[in-house]
Amino acid sequence: MTKRATQRPAAFTKPAHWTNDPAPQPVKAKDESDPDGLSPTRYGDWVQKGIAIDF
Repeated sequence: MTKRATQRPAAFTKPAHWTNDPAPQPVKAKDESDPDGLSPTRYGDWVQKGIAIDF
C-alpha cells in the first residue's frame, strides 16, 4: 500500500481564497406543507395525468 504524503511540497503556496476557518454549520431544512398531498421528491412517485410513475 502506498503511503500518502502528510506534508505539502516545499514549493507549494496555498491560493489566496483558502482559509483555516471552520466550515459553516448547515442550515436546518424547512418543513413546508405540500398542498397536493405527498411530496414526490420525498416518496419517489410522480403523478402524470392521473397515473403514478417512478423514474
